[in-house]
Amino acid sequence: MGRGKLRIYLGAAPGVGKTYAMLSEAHRRVERGTDCVVAFVEHHDRPRTEVMLHGLEAVRRRELEYRGTVFTEMDIDAVLERRPAVALVDELAHTNVPGSRNAKRWQDVEELLKAGIEVVSTVNIQHLESLGDVVESITGVRQQETVPDEIVRRADQIELVDMSPQALRRRMAHGNVYKPDKVDAALSHYFRPGNLTALRELALLWVADRVDEYLQQYRGEHNIRSTWQARERIVVGLTGGPEGRTLIRRAARMAAKGSGSEILAVYIARSDGLTAASPKELTVQRTLVEDLGGTFHHVIGDDIPSALLEFARGVNATQIVLGSSRRKTWQYIFGPGVGATVARESGPDLDVHIVTHEEAAKGRGLPVARGARLGRSRIVWGWLAGVAAPVLLSVLLTALNNTPGLANDVLLFLFLTVLAALLGGLRPALASAAVGSLLLNFYFTPPTHTLTVADPKNLVAIVIFFAVAVSVASVVDLAARRTHQASRLRAESEILSFLAGSVLRGETTLDALLERVRETFSMESVALLERVSDVDPWTRAGSVGPQPVDRPESADVDMPVGDHMALALSGRVLPAEDRRVLAAFAAQAAVVLDRQRLVGEAEQARALAEGNRIRTALLAAVSHDLRTPLAGIKASVTSLRSDDVEWSEEDRAELLEGIEHGADRLDHLVGNLLDMSRLQTGTVTPLMREIDLDEVVPWALGGVPENSVELDIPESLPMVTVDPGLLERAVANIVENAVKYSPEGRHVTVAASALGARVEVRVVDRGPGVPDDAKDRIFEPFQRHGDAPRGAGVGLGLAVARGFVDAMGGTLAAEDTPGGGLTMVLTLSAASGREPVRPEPPARSLT
Repeated sequence: MGRGKLRIYLGAAPGVGKTYAMLSEAHRRVERGTDCVVAFVEHHDRPRTEVMLHGLEAVRRRELEYRGTVFTEMDIDAVLERRPAVALVDELAHTNVPGSRNAKRWQDVEELLKAGIEVVSTVNIQHLESLGDVVESITGVRQQETVPDEIVRRADQIELVDMSPQALRRRMAHGNVYKPDKVDAALSHYFRPGNLTALRELALLWVADRVDEYLQQYRGEHNIRSTWQARERIVVGLTGGPEGRTLIRRAARMAAKGSGSEILAVYIARSDGLTAASPKELTVQRTLVEDLGGTFHHVIGDDIPSALLEFARGVNATQIVLGSSRRKTWQYIFGPGVGATVARESGPDLDVHIVTHEEAAKGRGLPVARGARLGRSRIVWGWLAGVAAPVLLSVLLTALNNTPGLANDVLLFLFLTVLAALLGGLRPALASAAVGSLLLNFYFTPPTHTLTVADPKNLVAIVIFFAVAVSVASVVDLAARRTHQASRLRAESEILSFLAGSVLRGETTLDALLERVRETFSMESVALLERVSDVDPWTRAGSVGPQPVDRPESADVDMPVGDHMALALSGRVLPAEDRRVLAAFAAQAAVVLDRQRLVGEAEQARALAEGNRIRTALLAAVSHDLRTPLAGIKASVTSLRSDDVEWSEEDRAELLEGIEHGADRLDHLVGNLLDMSRLQTGTVTPLMREIDLDEVVPWALGGVPENSVELDIPESLPMVTVDPGLLERAVANIVENAVKYSPEGRHVTVAASALGARVEVRVVDRGPGVPDDAKDRIFEPFQRHGDAPRGAGVGLGLAVARGFVDAMGGTLAAEDTPGGGLTMVLTLSAASGREPVRPEPPARSLT
């Protein structure tokens, strides 16, 4: 019995008709004779959807009682017992009532699929788990019911159910989605045109990515190598040189011209030891391309043009961006260059852009310094110059009537020997010296066409030629080797220097360090393995690259780190000279892993210590500050309930006022405690929107006595981007604190002003002020400055205010008031749009 297939109707927004589309599909299948049943479909009292349920067999539902109410859920056992060919299951992200077999409906669907039943389901784009934060920022509503993206991605078919915002709003206005009493509220809040447009774009982009996955899978299964220009993908070829930043920015500008374009930066490293590129420069370019929304790829290949084209066709790229060559003019004798080769072999399906830059034609150094292995083409050219070229030179010289003379002939053959050494190394040069000596003897030394030398001077000349040729070849080869060694040592020193610097700065994470190892040694994957003891299995502490190994024995290269840790590399076998640098990386990887774990343990210890401190302070607050208003409330209530005293109406009103005042104090204290708890647990999520300050600040002054605050908010102020609720609470706490410490009869001033892209709100009091060394401590939880009496609060007001302001992206700081006192400076971000045009309001005075 195979696994059932899953088909999902993905809705761009509620009410677009995904359930209707699912039921229409069910009717079509029933007409074709398919055994199709309704496992669970909710029509939500929508007449047209309810009509579509007629004629379809429905499996009985299971009733569950929860908190005194009876709910109905899908009965999995009944569906499995019925065993239809197709089951309709609505609302894939639904959370089941407690007491059900599974917590989520998508888990119920998984059981049906495993049983071989095909399932047709529905889900809205806002219920995808990865889009929760994005949807909340757009709509202001946090979706509590979500489904993992992977569940939807694994579906065999995904069909987008879409509708324009205008059409959906008309459908709602006609009462086809919600009841009439809910339509106005829905249209003015969640179903605003902007919200619907944003949700529609999210759905289209998500489905486009899924379609792209299908396309890549199809191309792979059918071995299609040509480019299908369904989407612009720009591949940037990097050499590790400084010109890479110019190429990345150029590609980003090209991508910005077309919606949905994608940037893929690729660095192709040779498989011959340490890469020649600067690790620091590669890190900078990786960060740049990722900041611009692209991806960075590391590919191994000795033939750079072929590897680049293979990568571009593999990702279905449409354009390639390369930099103009850094080689000098004379260096083109070694080949046409990467750019020209890629442009010639790209074919009609790939556009190649050659971008000029400041490093063009400044030189790249001698070709012999590129690595220990010269490459197959270089070696072939070396043997041709060392063996074939002397033969051709002999034929050419013998065809001449007047030869240049033996001395010039010797120099010509010596030139070919040097050329062979430059191209192919020592062996082709030695072969060239031997072949040249024989040819000089046979063709150009009397008697010719024999190996006999009549004149001893000619014999000396041939011997000297051979000795000089061998010496020159040896010197050229030695120079090439020394240059390569210097290049390797420079690369090693740069890598070790950068590694040491990152250690001192503490910047490198384990994944970044392993990625650096993979790039430096041109490996496919790198893994850091560890185990507790010699008999325990290996576990991966970290890995990068595809298919990392699970054991050191399975790796191409393993570097032990202590007794129970090893760095395992896959891709190729490293030469012995590379293991010294690899050992440094391995030791640093162990240090980074230990540092990460120590940081995690320290963070846990800090959180525990902070929790203990807050609990201790909370106990102190409960034992003192909270008991004071409770004692007052209890005393007033006891007095009112006493039968021994006859209270007058004035006394009764005074006691009731005392009860109300104590309750207000308790509510304020408990509210601050709850707010601080939210800040400590990181559950404060601001809902940012543009608003005028004069719509928020006056409401924050309700908790202070009348005639105690002077308000100065100019009408010309720009709007601010804040969470109105959090801003109101923050301003209220700041103002109440200022009023508390202000002397009797002195007003607190709340003034706002615009400074560039910021808006400042200054709360000025004329109290005793705060010393400079205490200006930061007053924002810590449970801190009360000076001789504040017990019962004046638990010291959370300013801490909560700063926490809310930080959550909105603003700042809150304390400054001295000229002439004495303290000024709280609240800085907020001004809205990016134009300044609002508001009618002239009536005069207002809060003093």
